[in-house]
Amino acid sequence: MDKAQLTPELARCLIARSFPHWSDLPIRRVDLDGWDNTTLRLGDELSIRLPSADGYVPQVAKEHRWLPVLAPVLPLPIPVPVVLGEPGCGFPRPWSVYRWIEGEPAASAQIDDLEAFAADLARFLAALRVADASEGPAAGDHSFGRGGPLLRYDAETRDAIAALGDRIDGRGALRAWEAALDRPWAGPPVWLHGDVAASNLLVRDGRLAAVIDFGCCAVGDPACDLVMAWTFFSGPAAAVFRTTLELDPDTWARARAWALWKALITLRDAPDDPARLAETARRMGWRRAPVALIDVLLADVG
Repeated sequence: MDKAQLTPELARCLIARSFPHWSDLPIRRVDLDGWDNTTLRLGDELSIRLPSADGYVPQVAKEHRWLPVLAPVLPLPIPVPVVLGEPGCGFPRPWSVYRWIEGEPAASAQIDDLEAFAADLARFLAALRVADASEGPAAGDHSFGRGGPLLRYDAETRDAIAALGDRIDGRGALRAWEAALDRPWAGPPVWLHGDVAASNLLVRDGRLAAVIDFGCCAVGDPACDLVMAWTFFSGPAAAVFRTTLELDPDTWARARAWALWKALITLRDAPDDPARLAETARRMGWRRAPVALIDVLLADVG
């Protein structure tokens, strides 16, 4: 069952089958849906998340296990799992019901003070990084490599650089990538979100109000959580984000490489389709198109 089949009608069937006491609640789509899961609003206080492919199934139990552990030590709200749903109605995967969190995705919201927003996000990530990670899930397939070594995506990155040819500075991209590979994470594993993007940050009253979608969370190298320094922030806001986090240059080099990998494969998959690239950038919450992002990343290599 693919993502296009994850409809309100399917969700209504699942709710009626598993949780009939909610059957009278309206179900509607959200304005900016994710990729790993289809999210639908259930009444005014709940939401439904349906994994869009089998590879995302391990994230369901992981969020139910760890989000209640992390929530008390974080300075902003995160999703609250309510109940697990079982496969049914032709849908072959487990699924979840969560508390609804009010807010508009930062990808489209009015942010009153971008520097304050950057500082708030940095403080959230710093708090996540110092949460007890001793029993957390090590980075792996469930996190799609987020938190693990960049080497997992080495072949894909090199292939994308080669495929893009003279559309980008291939030599510069390769130098930046290889420089990051040579600087592995040397610290103990720490908690990371795994998909820090403007589409997963909720804004209310012009301020950062919540962080959602922890499907790729893990314990490992936090570098992948820093990509908004290039994808969303610039100038003073980017500087505030960096200084508030107080991380070493090697971690920032790996963070740059994570952003570079994503920009490269995004551009490779739709090099001559501006509409598709724009939609992908919008869904991921980027403020720069992939070509422009690659240029910024390569200009920032230190």
